[in-house]
Amino acid sequence: VQLQASGGGLAQSGGSLRLSCRVSGRFLGSYDIGWFRQAPGKERQIAAATRWDGRSTVHIDSAKGRFITSVDAVKNVVYLQMDDLEPEDTAIYFCAALPLNEYNLNNARALFWGQGTLVTVSS
Repeated sequence: VQLQASGGGLAQSGGSLRLSCRVSGRFLGSYDIGWFRQAPGKERQIAAATRWDGRSTVHIDSAKGRFITSVDAVKNVVYLQMDDLEPEDTAIYFCAALPLNEYNLNNARALFWGQGTLVTVSS
């Protein structure tokens, strides 16, 4: 499975960005897709995750109500819409393939990683 994240950039506090994760390979329905982030000096953490049928979970308490995932199962793309951005959202964001039915687990294990995309939020 190959994953390619894009859509990062510079945003002002209160602004929005939409990240995209293009997924390719075989048996994509056998995986959930997760969004992770790694802020400077901090460990990588899972931010949100989704199944291909659209069921999803936002794992970061501060992002609930601001982040939402969506899926285009025809194009094999998973999106992370991030609204009302805060400087604390500054991080490198990665998408990853997770084992099926682990999208709602805080300790979900990434099986395959995409490259990161940098999100910088200015105050």
